[in-house]
Amino acid sequence: MNNFKGMFPGIFTVGNMFCGFFSIITSIKRSSPTEAAWLIVLAAFLDMLDGQMARLSGATTRFGLELDSFADFVSFAVAPAVMFYSFGWIGSETWGWLLGFVFILAGSFRLARFNLQADFEQETRYLGLPIPVAAMSLAGFVIFSHRFWGELRFEKLLVVMVVAFSVLMVSNIEYEPMPRLSLERRKDRVKMLLLLLAGILTIIDPGAAVFPIVTAYLLYGVIREVKIIVSPRGQVSSRSQQSNSSRQEGKQKDP
Repeated sequence: MNNFKGMFPGIFTVGNMFCGFFSIITSIKRSSPTEAAWLIVLAAFLDMLDGQMARLSGATTRFGLELDSFADFVSFAVAPAVMFYSFGWIGSETWGWLLGFVFILAGSFRLARFNLQADFEQETRYLGLPIPVAAMSLAGFVIFSHRFWGELRFEKLLVVMVVAFSVLMVSNIEYEPMPRLSLERRKDRVKMLLLLLAGILTIIDPGAAVFPIVTAYLLYGVIREVKIIVSPRGQVSSRSQQSNSSRQEGKQKDP
């Protein structure tokens, strides 16, 4: 029975990895940029379900964590970098590959740091931009651009985003984790409401909704960090104590 419980979230992990690999193949063939981008978004959705199912079934293990990290590396580090380079969106062949490698390197650091700190419990904050969010935002930009203009626009903005997200992944900026599937805490109720609203908007117009929604989450962490930096020293000290206390509660499975 325990083996069956462990296999169930693993199905979503394998699905995540398959979508990432299929996105890479699509990018190499240069057949459809939006298809490659949507496969990354689908991989992120499966990654979210993987973590939720593992906690609900009580099947969170070190093996599952490591397998999930390998899947995330394929889907959210390699797949976006190959997509950018294959379609020529991040510069010429002489240096575009280097920018893609920087994104892969930053994503690898983010996953490795999470694995070293994880102990399977619920975390109050993520340390550094989660790599699925970085990949979803970049893929969402591709989808958003094709949705409204039929092609990728503002390639220079994409380059800036790749560099900025690479920095955010290795930073110490804290981000909110996915809500628990529980309505006991007010914080989780608010998160569930926002998640439901985001889901409705995505169903109504997925091509237009994914990029703004993910970007809003990304900017929320940056804006909160800026507010903390410019706040009085006493508030900074209070935030530091709260952060140290929360880290003692452990880490959530999703990076």
